[in-house]
Amino acid sequence: MDNIAVISQMRQLINLLAQHNHAYYVMDQPSITDSEYDQLFHQLKALEEQYPDCIQADTPTNKVGGQALSKFENMTHTVPMLSLGNVFNEEELFAFARRAEERLPNQQIQYDVELKFDGLAISLWYENGVLVRGVTRGDGETGEVITENIKTIRNLPKILSSDTSAIPELLEVRGEVLMPKAGFEKLNAENEAKGEKTFANPRNAAAGSLRQLDPNIAAARPLAFYAYGIAQCEPMHHLNTMSESLTWLNQLGFAVGERHFVCDSIQDVQAAYEKINQERPSLSVEIDGMVIKVNDLKQQKQLGFLSREPRWATAYKFPAVAALTTVDHIDWQVGRTGALTPVARLNPVAVGGVTISNVTLHNIGEIHRLDVRIGDTVSVYRSGDVIPKVEKVWLDFRPDTAIPVVLPECCPVCASPVVMPEGEALARCSGGLYCAAQRIEAIRHFVSRKAMDIEGLGDRWAESLLHLDLLKDVSDIYHLHEHREKLLTIEKMGEKSVQNLIDSIENSKKTTFANFIFALGIRGVGENTSRMLSNTFQTLEALRAADVEALKKTPDVGDITAEWIADFFQAEHNLEVVNRLIEAGIHWDAPIAPSRQPLNGESWVITGTLSQMGREEATQILQALGARVSGSISSKTKCLVAGEKAGSKLEKAEKAGVKVMTEAEFLEFIQQYQ
Repeated sequence: MDNIAVISQMRQLINLLAQHNHAYYVMDQPSITDSEYDQLFHQLKALEEQYPDCIQADTPTNKVGGQALSKFENMTHTVPMLSLGNVFNEEELFAFARRAEERLPNQQIQYDVELKFDGLAISLWYENGVLVRGVTRGDGETGEVITENIKTIRNLPKILSSDTSAIPELLEVRGEVLMPKAGFEKLNAENEAKGEKTFANPRNAAAGSLRQLDPNIAAARPLAFYAYGIAQCEPMHHLNTMSESLTWLNQLGFAVGERHFVCDSIQDVQAAYEKINQERPSLSVEIDGMVIKVNDLKQQKQLGFLSREPRWATAYKFPAVAALTTVDHIDWQVGRTGALTPVARLNPVAVGGVTISNVTLHNIGEIHRLDVRIGDTVSVYRSGDVIPKVEKVWLDFRPDTAIPVVLPECCPVCASPVVMPEGEALARCSGGLYCAAQRIEAIRHFVSRKAMDIEGLGDRWAESLLHLDLLKDVSDIYHLHEHREKLLTIEKMGEKSVQNLIDSIENSKKTTFANFIFALGIRGVGENTSRMLSNTFQTLEALRAADVEALKKTPDVGDITAEWIADFFQAEHNLEVVNRLIEAGIHWDAPIAPSRQPLNGESWVITGTLSQMGREEATQILQALGARVSGSISSKTKCLVAGEKAGSKLEKAEKAGVKVMTEAEFLEFIQQYQ
């Protein structure tokens, strides 16, 4: 890579980091996660290490945060509030320890391990034990004076007192202001109840509270301060270690982290980290890692500082819940129902302690919403056991070679046409009877009681038959008798079971046209619609030849269902299976001129308990008279038959002015047609 390209890449990263620094430190409205920021920062740092001659004067690797807002008085920190370096795994932690050991040869090193709070860093000034000033970190050099808001924090001592030691003339304490989980949840619940703004996370809530010009607002918020260090003390405190400092601050009235460790080895530090990572959900505050410090204060001085961070401390971050990676390509998977799901194949990246290389994009609509393309840089998010998902596409990094994603025209499994009617979210393979990805679902439906009614062919045996390569599609069911010996090899499928299955298959060949239509598993075609199609078209030839307009004239068939039916019969693979089924001997009685159907096209609903007949019998009677029996009340409902304990459907029908019949009235009504 030449210097011009390197500088261009550096400038891009510097500008992005500047934008996000401003959003995070100044506006208190983070636009990306901490882990995403860390990755951008480390990309820049790696470039600078590789090309030191190209380092830019305004690089944020030598700065902290952003500029302070002008609405508060600014103040320069006497001791700069530096940020910490980060480590993300055991290897990097041990490397941090090795660097300390190399600079402290032949010295025993203890480590102070504290919670890394996800809040707002604050400096507090006490003169003769009285709180006189509170200042935000700001850009690390200059912060904002927010003393009046700081004084409203309930657990923060305004006047220091101690039974064991003298109060210093000057004490500058560093710590973090945050909102404990319980207070955050209560605040959001109260705001939601009042129709006011809720906060995305406790850090935003804490930062937003401290930046209110009216201290009364801050006072109403459940904020807390946790001390983590001493910047100045006059006269000197004569403490020897970080852990002693925390104990002393606690004796002066400051809260410190609820968990704290002193470790004799870096291996013990790793064990403490793993322990806290497991206990994290039960802590009272949000944390995003642990802070590891060399415990001895003299050793800290010996180690000193880099330009941006101390050599004696680092932040050990928990596994990232978001990470940046690139989309290598996108595959389309076909589910049991024929739905096509796009899956992004990623450059492998660690997210939440797991390496992620694949992530679902759900459907073509989601791809369009994200505007994700092959070659794009994306943020992948994962929290706990949540399935990883693409949260964001980084248009800043989009290469000229990025390839837009298009919906495939043919199924990647069986090559049948892919269809997606207008208004549908999912694209589907139209080869439902033939497609290998849909075999189990097609077989399960085909053999069900209200379809071909083949007993003895449950899921377990169907899967065994697929494993033996005896069922490529549903038409092979009618050739299983040719493989009796193989059937007998299936576990728990003895001679009697095999014969019962073969007999059931043979008996199913005599069916009805409506049942056969239903068995085909055409999307959107249920029992009622199958009956309507049977009554309307009478023959398989007529149904296969029907166009969308003819299908739409069928009662119970809407625009989308008509498209699904037409697509099904236009798929060559489906027609091949249908032909094989007919050739195998499936048949039904020839059509008879329909008898009088006085309720043709009407929509009826049945609810409650019928004492004289079952609801299924009532449904069959209505369907024989040409009615469509629905499960819900609508503007098209002609009549509701209400049995005992009729519930909400009865109320809804009465409100809508739908005619209601009792069971006795219904029995009297149908007498005229029998």
